[in-house]
Amino acid sequence: MPSRPWLGRFSLTWRILAVNFIALALLAGGFFYIDSYRTRVIDERLFQSARRMEMVRDLLPFISGTHRNDVMRELARRSDERIRLYGADGKLQFDSAIDGGVTYTLIDPAEEPLKRHVARFLDQTVDAIVGAEPLPPFEEPARDTAGSWEEIRAAAASGRGHASAHYAPDRTPMITTAIRLKDGASILGITNARDITRDVRAERLRLGIVLAIAVAATVGLSLFLARTIVLPLRRLARAAARVRLGRARQVTVPRLPDRRDEIGALARSVSDMTEALRHRIDATDAFAADVSHELKNPIASLRSALDGLDSVEQPELRAQLLSIARDDVRRLDRLVTDIAEASRIDAQLSRTRFEPVDLGQMIEAMIESREARGIDNEVRLAFARPRKDVAVVMGEEARLALVIDNLLDNAISFSPAGGLVQITATVANDEVLVSVEDEGPGVPPHERETVFRRFHSVRPEGDGFGKHSGLGLAIARSIVEGHQGRITIADREDALRGARFDVYLPLAHLGDPGIGSE
Repeated sequence: MPSRPWLGRFSLTWRILAVNFIALALLAGGFFYIDSYRTRVIDERLFQSARRMEMVRDLLPFISGTHRNDVMRELARRSDERIRLYGADGKLQFDSAIDGGVTYTLIDPAEEPLKRHVARFLDQTVDAIVGAEPLPPFEEPARDTAGSWEEIRAAAASGRGHASAHYAPDRTPMITTAIRLKDGASILGITNARDITRDVRAERLRLGIVLAIAVAATVGLSLFLARTIVLPLRRLARAAARVRLGRARQVTVPRLPDRRDEIGALARSVSDMTEALRHRIDATDAFAADVSHELKNPIASLRSALDGLDSVEQPELRAQLLSIARDDVRRLDRLVTDIAEASRIDAQLSRTRFEPVDLGQMIEAMIESREARGIDNEVRLAFARPRKDVAVVMGEEARLALVIDNLLDNAISFSPAGGLVQITATVANDEVLVSVEDEGPGVPPHERETVFRRFHSVRPEGDGFGKHSGLGLAIARSIVEGHQGRITIADREDALRGARFDVYLPLAHLGDPGIGSE
C-alpha cells in the first residue's frame, strides 16, 4: 500500500471530521441541484408561454374584432400576465394594464427588508459557485412600439412564438412572450414569475435548516467519536512514552475496563504488556544480582586457594588447595554455561519455528544415549514408551530434550545408589504428560515452587559441590512455559519415597502442519 506522508500531518480528530463532512458536502450539493431545478422550471415556463401564444394566434381569427379586446383582457386575468396588442403598423392598440388593471409591479430592491437582501445575496452566491449565466435585466423600452421589443422581432423572424427570461430589479424572473399574427399584428405577454423565486428560496431554506441540523449533529457526533477514540489513544501514548523513558514502575497504564471494543482490548493489551515488561525488568535485575552473588563465592574461594599456594610449602596442603581451585573452576564453568543458556532461552524461543516432536522417540533415544555413557551411582532408568505418533507436541526438539535432560539430571543426582528413575509419557485431555519419578528424599510442599527459582536448590549441605548451578529447573520451566505448557511437582502415586515432576504440553493435532507418520 503506497505511503501517504501528508495524511500523517493531521490528527485523528480532524480526519474523523473530514470524513463525516464529505457526506455533508454531498448534502450541500442540494443547493446546486435547486439552482438547476430553477433553470429547468424557467425553461419549461418559457416553452409553455410560447405554446400558449401560438394557441392564441390560432384562435383569434375566429373571434370578431369587437370581442378581441375582451378575450385579451380575460386571458391576461387568467394567466396573470400583462398582454399588449400591437397593430400591423407597430402601434399599441391594447394594454391589459390600462384596460384591466395592473398584473405585476416592479419592486425597488432598496425598499425591501433585510431578509430580501440576504436572499438575493444567496442567489448570487450560488449562481457564482455553479457558474450559472445571469439573466439580462428587464427594461421597458422608452418608446412602446412593436419594433422596440426584441421578442416581437424574433417571433416575426421565426413565424413562431418566442419567449425569453430577464431579471427584474429584485432578481425575480420576468417571462416575456411574443407572437406575430397573420394580419401583421403582434401580441406581447409579460409576467413576473415570483412564484419560481419564492419556491426555490423556500426549498433552499428548508434544505439550509436540514443542513444546519446535520452540521451540528455531525460536529457533535464527530467530536464524541474523536473523544472516545482519540483521548484514550492519547492516554495510552503518553503512558507508553513514559514507559519508554524508563519510568515503567511509576506509570499506571489505563486498562479501560468498561470498554468492550477494540480500544479497550488495546488498553488491556498495553497494560498487560507493561506489566510483563515490569516483571521482565525485575527478573533481569534479580537475575543480574543472583549471577553476581553466585559468581562471587567460587571466585572468592578460587582467589583464596591461589593466594594460599604462594605461602604453603606442604605438598598435602598444596594438593588440597589445587583440588579446591579445580572444583571452583568447574563450578564457574557450569555456572557460566547455565547462565548463558538461561539468558538466551526466551529470545531463542521467540524466533524458533515449532515443528512436530514425538516425545516418545526423543526420550527413548536420550535414555539409550545415557545408558551407553554410563549413569552415576548405577542409577537405573525405566521408560514406558508410548506408541509412535501418540505423544506428539509442537515445539523445538533441542529445547524439549534439554527439559528432559535437566529433569533426569535432577532425579539421578537425588537418587540413592542403584535407585530407579521412572519416566512415562501419556496423553490425556489434549495434553501430553511426561512424568519423571525418583527415589530420592522428595521435595517438601513448601519448597515445590521455590525450587524453580534461579540459583535455588534444596540439597544436603556439601552435596555435589561445583556440579549444580541451581538453574536446571528454572531453565526447564522457562522452556516448558515457552511451549505453552506447565511443570509441577507432586508426591509419587505409589506412596513411595521420592518426587515426581510432571510436564504438561499441548498435544499436536492432525490439523497442525507436519503431523502424521510417513
